[in-house]
Amino acid sequence: MANVRDRLVEALDNIERVVVGKRKEVELSMVALLSGGHVLLEDVPGVGKTMMVKAIAKTLGAEFKRIQFTPDLLPSDVTGVSIYNQKTMSFEFRPGPIMANIVLADEINRTSPKTQAALLESLEEGHVTIDGETIRLKQPFFVMATQNPIEYAGTYPLPEAQLDRFLFKLKLGYPSFAEELDVLERIEKGHPIEKLETVLSLEEVIEIQQKVKDIYVDELVKNYILTIVSETRENRGIRLGVSPRGSIAIMKASQAYAFLQGRDYVIPDDIKLLAPYTFSHRILLKTDMSMAKMTSEQLIKNMLDKIPVPTAKKEAARR
Repeated sequence: MANVRDRLVEALDNIERVVVGKRKEVELSMVALLSGGHVLLEDVPGVGKTMMVKAIAKTLGAEFKRIQFTPDLLPSDVTGVSIYNQKTMSFEFRPGPIMANIVLADEINRTSPKTQAALLESLEEGHVTIDGETIRLKQPFFVMATQNPIEYAGTYPLPEAQLDRFLFKLKLGYPSFAEELDVLERIEKGHPIEKLETVLSLEEVIEIQQKVKDIYVDELVKNYILTIVSETRENRGIRLGVSPRGSIAIMKASQAYAFLQGRDYVIPDDIKLLAPYTFSHRILLKTDMSMAKMTSEQLIKNMLDKIPVPTAKKEAARR
């Protein structure tokens, strides 16, 4: 495992040549990829969301496609369309940009709900259905969707059904003074992404994804997950709690995170660390909480502070 983890660390370092000062967000994106999940990046324009996705794709040598979501985008523009060929007198399928290893769904909340829904099947099932035919997507398949905050003009808030398909919701935020100065110096004579090299192959990624599934999750950890989830469903400030899909999501994410840390087992602290990113977009606050300017992230963190973290001897945490 140590050798594989070293390769992953090398990949993270490679991505950081482009994405400055966002190690945590880069690590969580890698966790999502290794656990078979997808990421929603929500932040203001210009903080490097698109560049991070491109850096991940180049680091993995993956086929990369970008979907620029606009109000007039159609579902077939995402999944593909069958076109009649007069020479062969038959329909030919022309794949859409969703048929790639890594897909950037850029400004996903600027398109209509109908087109947003075209992503649902691919995010959850790993395939799309076109004209009654099911087409498997390439593996590994990883979607990173970006969106501007919903208070900006011309946006359509993502429905709960679609939000639930994303493993993590991340925010990059503005860089510090020193970090932004570093960015300026790196870009002064050319963008570093142009010189970015492939570090991990797609075959290696698929192999690691299989190894992640073997990471041990003790019953103690599973109970801790369900305690947090149950609290979101019973909390007075929450109108809609975390679904069973959310419980499964954080367990898979914790396996990938433990693997990235060089462990073959999950500890409760992994769950506490990942919960705000996994659960905040899966809950709906009641009106009085929103009026009090309480965010989903803050509520989840407050909840975690009140729920005791289970402890056990190291031997009990192992298989």
